[in-house]
Amino acid sequence: MSTLFAPGCALMVYKPKLAKKVETYLLKNGQIDGVHMTCCHHDPEQPKGTVIVNTCAGCDRRFRQLYDDVDTVSLWEMIAAMDSFPFPDYGGARMSVHDACPTRDQPRVHNAVRQLLERMNIEVVEAEKTREHSRCCGSTYLEKGLPMEEVYEKCRDRGEDFPCEEVVCYCVACAMYLHAGGKEPRYLVDLLFGEPTTLNMSDIIPLNEKVKSFIETH
Repeated sequence: MSTLFAPGCALMVYKPKLAKKVETYLLKNGQIDGVHMTCCHHDPEQPKGTVIVNTCAGCDRRFRQLYDDVDTVSLWEMIAAMDSFPFPDYGGARMSVHDACPTRDQPRVHNAVRQLLERMNIEVVEAEKTREHSRCCGSTYLEKGLPMEEVYEKCRDRGEDFPCEEVVCYCVACAMYLHAGGKEPRYLVDLLFGEPTTLNMSDIIPLNEKVKSFIETH
């Protein structure tokens, strides 16, 4: 049985060098045996019992629900179980957390994310609608064909749920849509590896197109 890191299309489009940094760290520390670059929209075609480490809530759901031969674990759970990870110290910064729709019913993910934030010295200030009761960032409304201005209105509506200006996201798309909602997104992989989050609302359409291309070619 092997354990493979799947960076996912969104992280590969957003910051391929960061995806490589994660891969290198996991390999060096004996957490994975290799990399899985096949998009979660396609059959992984891996031996039964293979564990795929995901960084994306959508990948988490698809690997769990669509493919019987593989198991999946989030990067958040893997790092939370490690004693040696060099967590950066954010000095008690106060941030809220947005829980992504595809893992809304996965407390294992919610708990691991918050454990990581605690270990980075980040004080989590929860929104009223969080974890299993989290609301969509706004992305599903674009998928349903709403005009962009109406999508932005949904984003702003969700943004008002959060008591903090900085909102931790563990989904690249959520980060962009919450920026459209007036918040400062902090993407969890960026936080873990000490990098700034550069996603913003202007990335929504071009990044979506690049993700579609990645899905088609991987």
